[in-house]
Amino acid sequence: MQRYFIPAGDFGADSVVITGDDAHHLARVMRAEEGDRCICSDGASREAIVEITAVDKNRVEAKIVETLEMSAEPAVEVWIAQSLPKGDKMETVIQKGTEIGAARFLPFVSERTVVQYDSKKEAKRTERWNKIAKEAAEQAHRNRIPVIEPVLSWKALLKLVSEAADGAWICYEKEDGFGIGTAIRRYFGSRDGRTDDTGAPRIAAEGAGADARPARLLLLVGPEGGFTEREVREAEAAGCVSVSLGRRILRTETAAMVGLACILYESGEMGG
Repeated sequence: MQRYFIPAGDFGADSVVITGDDAHHLARVMRAEEGDRCICSDGASREAIVEITAVDKNRVEAKIVETLEMSAEPAVEVWIAQSLPKGDKMETVIQKGTEIGAARFLPFVSERTVVQYDSKKEAKRTERWNKIAKEAAEQAHRNRIPVIEPVLSWKALLKLVSEAADGAWICYEKEDGFGIGTAIRRYFGSRDGRTDDTGAPRIAAEGAGADARPARLLLLVGPEGGFTEREVREAEAAGCVSVSLGRRILRTETAAMVGLACILYESGEMGG
């Protein structure tokens, strides 16, 4: 069933209104008619199956027929910090990362970033990234659209690591003794009160019990040329754990997806 994210204000007590590009998609692409059904979500607290009652090219009206439980989101929040890659690779990271389950994307500039960051083009680029995230979230039947932050400096990213992350890992191709799977198991083992002998540091999550917020887990991925040794040392000082993604050298966009999948698997999201 087709899914659409709509503003919370377009949700009524027993009806919804779909406008803009989504209304056009329903009317012109899907050729929706009265009686057809789709899913609408406000991306925060309401989601429902709705039945269309009126169709126009710029406006679709529908009545709510069934309220749905919002249960498709991971129990942990994984934030992907991706150094700006060349070409359209960031779009790939956002699209596939959204499908897999990332909660937030943090594009940043590092020493070996090749892309020339242009603040004048940021608004247009961010608009496209957000559109890609919305469409991917709809396709994957996510309950929420991931947040895409403005491009960060390296210094700003490390400040966020030290102040906002509960666990953070930096992917480093020269790391030869500590794999990401071991690091993540250490994190969850420590969080659950279990221990092992891996020796990985971690940042304790805030809160406890049923009211505690989801753990915020941050994955740092470098550009095509990887991180410098200095950057790795600075990241570790800020609270990151340096990890390997295996013996192969991965493309930057592949590394982000592999790391994300590993975190979600070890959290139990994929049966781990």
